[in-house]
Amino acid sequence: MRLLVDEDSQARTLVARLRAAGHDVETAETAGLNSLADEEVLRRATAEGRVLLTRNCGDFRTLHALMHEHAGIVAVYQDADPAKNMSYAEIVAAIGGVEASLPGLAGEFVVLNAWK
Repeated sequence: MRLLVDEDSQARTLVARLRAAGHDVETAETAGLNSLADEEVLRRATAEGRVLLTRNCGDFRTLHALMHEHAGIVAVYQDADPAKNMSYAEIVAAIGGVEASLPGLAGEFVVLNAWK
């Protein structure tokens, strides 16, 4: 899967695991998108045909409702209880499951926690 990893999710370990799993990964940092508006990040992902991986669920769910034509958004919700949060391995596995199960992600907002 071609991914653009949002600024809030671009931990080196996660990016390395995604690449090791065969994903084509660009980060907000390498794309020069750090500190830019969420709308600009989504536009860039769309222009490059990349699915956006983010933990900024609320803002991107709102953008999804306004901008239906995007390459897809995969979101990871964070819980106040760290034991309920997804590990990097679980995120990578969930993305693999989504990729294998769904015919395409264009215009979709997928919550990865549901694939845990």
